[in-house]
Amino acid sequence: MPVVVDDRTYYRTAEVCRLLGISRNTLFRWLRGGVFSDVEYRDWRGWRLFTADQIEAIRTHTSQVTATGAESERADI
Repeated sequence: MPVVVDDRTYYRTAEVCRLLGISRNTLFRWLRGGVFSDVEYRDWRGWRLFTADQIEAIRTHTSQVTATGAESERADI
């Protein structure tokens, strides 16, 4: 269930993973790897909180498709 603080809605890690269809390990790996800037909001326990804008940015970034290796060679044919 989202958390509302000062009329702003935040989502916990489990909710973000469910909304994006990714595992918790994947989300944390992306955060550690710098794929996304570190989350600046945390609750009183130190747990990360994500805004809807951050979730959408993650969704946009992860839905990009790029050709690599043999796939890009086939695209040139």
